[in-house]
This record gives sequence, C-alpha cells and structure tokens, in this order.
Amino acid sequence: MQDKISQYTREIQAFKPASAEELETFRIKFLGTKGLIKDLFDEFKAVSPEEKRVLGKVLNEFKKQAEEKYQFLKDQFASDTGTQAADLDLSLPGEGFETGARHPLSLVRREIIEIFKKLGFTVAEGPEIEDDWHNFSALNFPEEHPARDMQDTFFVKKDAVNGDIALRTHTSSVQVRMMENGKPPFRAIMPGRVYRNEAISARAHCFFHQVEGLYVDRNVSFADLKQTLFYFVQEMFGEGTKVRFRPSYFPFTEPSAEMDISCTICGGAGCPMCKYSGWVEILGCGMVDPNVLENCGIDNAEFTGFAFGMGIERITNLKYQIKDLRLFSENDVRFLKQFQSEII
Repeated sequence: MQDKISQYTREIQAFKPASAEELETFRIKFLGTKGLIKDLFDEFKAVSPEEKRVLGKVLNEFKKQAEEKYQFLKDQFASDTGTQAADLDLSLPGEGFETGARHPLSLVRREIIEIFKKLGFTVAEGPEIEDDWHNFSALNFPEEHPARDMQDTFFVKKDAVNGDIALRTHTSSVQVRMMENGKPPFRAIMPGRVYRNEAISARAHCFFHQVEGLYVDRNVSFADLKQTLFYFVQEMFGEGTKVRFRPSYFPFTEPSAEMDISCTICGGAGCPMCKYSGWVEILGCGMVDPNVLENCGIDNAEFTGFAFGMGIERITNLKYQIKDLRLFSENDVRFLKQFQSEII
C-alpha cells in the first residue's frame, strides 16, 4: 500500500494540465467518489493495527497533497482566464473603488463620547441581557410599574434566584453595576443597544441605541447637571441652539426633567419633526434618587449625583435631518452612501 502511495505521489507532483478538462480528469481520478484515494482508504480498513499507526499519517498527508495540488491548479486556471497578455490594454483607466464610511449612528455615538470625554467622563459598558434587579428594582421601579409589563419589555426567562431575565430596556443597568462594584466619585457615560417591545414605525423601533450618563460625588447639584447638558448641546448642535428644561418623572431620579432644544430642522419656526412647536425633546435627566444610591450601597447623606439618558437615533435625526428611524437598520446602500464623505 505504501508503494502505491509513493507512486501516486510522484504522479501528482509531475502532473501539469494543459486545460481545465485535464484538471477535471485529475480530480475525478484521485479525489472523486470512486477515485484512487477512496480506494486507498477502503484498503486501509484491512490493515493491521500496527501498520495503521504509520500508514494512517502517510495516507492523510497524501490526500492533503492531492487536494492542495488540485486547488492550486484550479485557482491558477481561474486567474488566467481572459487575462492573457494579448488581451490586456494597459492604456485603459483602472477600476476605481469606493472609500468606506461609518454608519451615521456610529458617527454620532463617537462624537457624543468625545464631547463628554472633554468633561472627564469615562465610558462604561454592560450586558444586554439583564436580571430584574439591575434593570428595574435597583432603579426604584415599583412592582406595578408599566415598564415591567410584556408590552414594553422583551422577557427571556424567569430565574429562581434573579427573577425575570430580560433584554435591557435602558443602559441605566450599567449605572447600577458601576455603583455596586465601586466607590464614588463616578463620572461615566454608558453607550449601548437597548430593546423595547414597541411597534416599528418612522418614530419608534423595537431596538435602538442610548447613551446614559452618571455623575456621583459630594455636593453635586442640579446646576451641575444643567451646565453639563448645556455644554453638550452647544458642542453637538452649535452655539445658537436654545435649551429648555421641563419637569418630568422617572422612578430613578428626583427631581426629574426632560430637556428640549430648538428644532435644528426648522430653526424653531415649526415643522413636522417638532410638531410645529419649535422644540424637540432629546433626553431625560435628573438628580439620582436617594433610594437608588442606597440600593447600590452608597451613603445618600454624603453623596449626591445626577443622571441623564438620550437616544442616539434622536440625536442623529436632528444632526443629519433624517426623518425615519427605520432607515438606520434597513442597510439601504442609497441611504448609507450619503455619509460617504465621513471617512473611516
């Protein structure tokens, strides 16, 4: 059997096909379902156990050599097809290629991160599948809160120890993990993908991207929050952008507010994007509720903090005047090419 392998090896090494047809004949002879290699493996079954240890390695190497020779010759024939020197016209212009660009959401995410880095914020990340404690309970969500219902949350399973396991509905869960596992001061933003069980439309989607921020230290005030967010807006949308805060409610902040900016599409004159009000809401914010600090093992008598959260899609809508959220996830090349100037 070893003599046969040696003979076939020499034949393979000397083989030089003149056409693709000869190469196909070679494949059928050696690698086909009724080829020589198949016969050798059938013959190998009858070899004694002592000989199998030696012949098995030799046979596998022979098969590998035959496959590599066939693949090499096949690639060579493919590259030579239609590219003979006589067929080439070197005076023709070359085939150009388009320069890649980042997705608009990635561009805005990176810009948001860079702005807050100037203020000393670091970047923190966490898991997209969360337990009830980190996604709801630690953030002061009551048991009867609507966000716990199936209409808002994608629940994965029920765990005997950790309760409901779900796709996170906000990146606030990363804030909880940070406060649980460290000591103040904290100054970080948490960008990431979140999920909510909502009908897909031009203004809503079942998954989207958020950037949340957290600052916890001694003597942190609402004035610090307002100045931080005002700086962000001026850097992101320009110095002429107006800002206003409206009282609101969130379980994990008290007091809470929503922040609006003057519409970047109509300049405040009124349009469908701002519902003809001249203002567009871009984020929610507030002072971290003392209960949340207590849940995370932080002395709420010594430390205070603020938190905020914004949707990257909303910021991107306003920055690039995009009116349909679905465009971000449809991978339409016509849409993405508009950002071709944004080089990677």
